[in-house]
Amino acid sequence: MAAPDGGSVQVRALVSGISRGTESLVFQGRVPESEWQRMRCPFQEGDFPFPVKYGYAMVGALEANPKMRVFALHPHQTHFVVPKDAVTDIPDNVTTERAVLAPQMETALNATWDGSPRIGDRIAVVGGGVIGCLVAYLCGRIAGAEVTLIDIEPSRGEIAKALGVGFAVAGSEPTNCDLVFHATGKAEGLELALTLAGFESTIVELSWYGANAVTVGLGGAFHSQRLTLLSSQVGNVAPARRARWPHGRRLAKALSLCADPALDCLVANETPFVELPLKLPEILGKPGTLCHLVRY
Repeated sequence: MAAPDGGSVQVRALVSGISRGTESLVFQGRVPESEWQRMRCPFQEGDFPFPVKYGYAMVGALEANPKMRVFALHPHQTHFVVPKDAVTDIPDNVTTERAVLAPQMETALNATWDGSPRIGDRIAVVGGGVIGCLVAYLCGRIAGAEVTLIDIEPSRGEIAKALGVGFAVAGSEPTNCDLVFHATGKAEGLELALTLAGFESTIVELSWYGANAVTVGLGGAFHSQRLTLLSSQVGNVAPARRARWPHGRRLAKALSLCADPALDCLVANETPFVELPLKLPEILGKPGTLCHLVRY
C-alpha cells in the first residue's frame, strides 16, 4: 500500500456493509457487459464479470487521527489510501454501525427526489429490503402522507412499525395510490406495483436486475390509467436537484439522515472480516438479508 501524500489519507477499516442485491449480482457474474464501465464502483480493482474487488459502504478511522471517523465508497478491506475528497466525515450523532447505511440512504433520498412525494399522498413501497425500508422511512416523515411498506415476509411488519410506517402483505395492500416505489428486484413485484397505482400515478423503479430478463404485462390498466414508469438510479443526482446538489452534498445529507436510532433494525447481522471468504456466498444467497455488517 502506498504511503499517503499531502492530498490523500490512510484509513483503517472499522465496519463495512454488504449491499446484498447489487453485490450478489456481481458475485454471480450477472453484470451485463453493456454496464461494465457504468457499474464500476470507486476504487474497484479488477474487471467484470468476476472476480473483482467490489463494495461501497465503508466506515473507517483516519490513521493520522483515530478519533476521526469517515465514510468512503470503498470495497471491503482492512486498510486503504484514498484522496482526501473521497472520504466524508461522519456526524457525531451517527453510530459507526449505522453509518454503513449511507449509500442506501443516498439511493432512497435520490428516489424520493425522483418520485416527488407530496403532503397527504397515499404511497406504497413494494419490497421491504433496505432500500424499500429507507424510502418508506423518508416518505413517512412527510406531513399527512399515508405510507405502506409491502413485502411477502410478515416479519417485515415489525420493521415497518419501528420505522413509523404502515405494513401490508401481498393481497392486503392499498390501491389507488398517488405514488408507488418498487424495490423487490423481481418482475412479480413490479407487476404488483403497477396494480397499486391510481390514475396518472407514477411508479418509481428502484430495482436493478443485472443481466436477468424481466417480463412485465403492460396490457392491463397501464395505458388506460396513463401510468408513468420512472427509473431511479443513484449514479446521477435526480434532475430536479442536480443544479443545486453535487454528489458530495447529497452523500453528506444521507449520512446525517442516519442519525435516527430507529434505523438500527436495518443492520441485522455481522461477520468478522477474516471469516468473510467462507461466509460471503451464504450471506449473498439469503434473500431476506437486510444490511449485513462486516466487522474489522
